[in-house]
Amino acid sequence: MSNYYLFQDVRKCIGCHTCEVQCKSNKNLPAGPKPCQIIQVGPKMINELPKISFVFMPCYHCEKPWCVSACPTNAMQKREKDGVVFVEKDLCVGCKACVSACPWGAPQWNAANRKVEKCDYCMDRIDQGLKPACVTTCTTGCLSFDTVDEMTQSRRQRHAAKVASPEESSF
Repeated sequence: MSNYYLFQDVRKCIGCHTCEVQCKSNKNLPAGPKPCQIIQVGPKMINELPKISFVFMPCYHCEKPWCVSACPTNAMQKREKDGVVFVEKDLCVGCKACVSACPWGAPQWNAANRKVEKCDYCMDRIDQGLKPACVTTCTTGCLSFDTVDEMTQSRRQRHAAKVASPEESSF
């Protein structure tokens, strides 16, 4: 697992796909690969009302990523310093072994350059102290990004506020 955590508050997500668009723009990607995706769940009837949810699906930067172990050229790598899983483009030969290995579908085939793309938490941005592109442009603020320790503390505080004052909390 990486030292970072990308959290989605599904109650705030309206399925606008701004995160997908900004990710593709930031990485200069053509039609096709989506390093992060919004998956629509529903509509389904809940209390006689139709409900739709939207689930944000980035790479989960696994502790023992199958995509890394499946890559025959070591193009798929995991950074030692923070656990971010990324593609070293110069080493990728386009065999798609990582695509087949990932149970989450995080590695995506880019037909334009015949290489694999994936969410790397915009590691160029986080190395500069910035947040990933998807988080900075989320129109509803449903995406949050920070270290695992900071996110855990933040979630505890939100939960405590909700328990202490459930009718006033915006958790």
